[in-house]
Amino acid sequence: MRKETDAARLQERFGADFTPLLFDVTAGGAIAASVGLVEARLCGRRLSGLVNNAGVALPGPLLHQSIGEFLQQFEVNLFGQLKVIQTFAPLLGATGKGEGAPGRIVNMSSVAGTLAAPYLGAYAASKHALEGLSDALRRELMIFGVDVIVIEPGVIRTPIWDKADRLDLSRYDNTAYGPGARRLQKWASERGQKGAPVELVAKAVVRALTARRPPARIRVLPNYLLDWTLPRLLPTRFLDRLIAKRLGLLPEKGGGAAP
Repeated sequence: MRKETDAARLQERFGADFTPLLFDVTAGGAIAASVGLVEARLCGRRLSGLVNNAGVALPGPLLHQSIGEFLQQFEVNLFGQLKVIQTFAPLLGATGKGEGAPGRIVNMSSVAGTLAAPYLGAYAASKHALEGLSDALRRELMIFGVDVIVIEPGVIRTPIWDKADRLDLSRYDNTAYGPGARRLQKWASERGQKGAPVELVAKAVVRALTARRPPARIRVLPNYLLDWTLPRLLPTRFLDRLIAKRLGLLPEKGGGAAP
């Protein structure tokens, strides 16, 4: 957890067998300190599972979004995940030490790790990178028997969507992307209310941690056909135009760059 109030709330709910750890995935020192607490609780046994759930999405058109915002999303969504993995890997059995079966790593990605949307380029890039990292890591860790599973949620009904209406995208109003940014903001607010229940993601995580042979990727989508199958089957250029039309990104007739 990042907030003491959240940690206290969960501690009260789950009781003495639950130990909250307070740290930010971008803070290496705090991560290292938490490992000591976990190792003490394990008493020589291996950690069964590590779930990397931290993430942040800061929308903006790539031509105008600050490099600082771009890097922030990579710091949390990618570099922070790797810091946690490297620090906790020995407890999972990645050094061959410890008692019990090797543990598992579950990385929370997104369908954006395969399908990138306008105004979410930095977020999609970080999730694409997490997908590649997970594939390489899964193959590297086979020597220790440590598995890596990726969860790929679509739109999930969580409080994060409540923030969509409060996003300040006014800095893009004087660019060609201002109107599209407003359309995306409206779409996000409406779509978030119709997303899949968060319990489906929790079930996917439990499956990743406990199934005898879990798939390498588990997708959690409100509508698998519309949210995954059809976009994957459509020709890329056709899908580009569908998305661009929805967000008002098609050039006016007679305008735009030459082909």
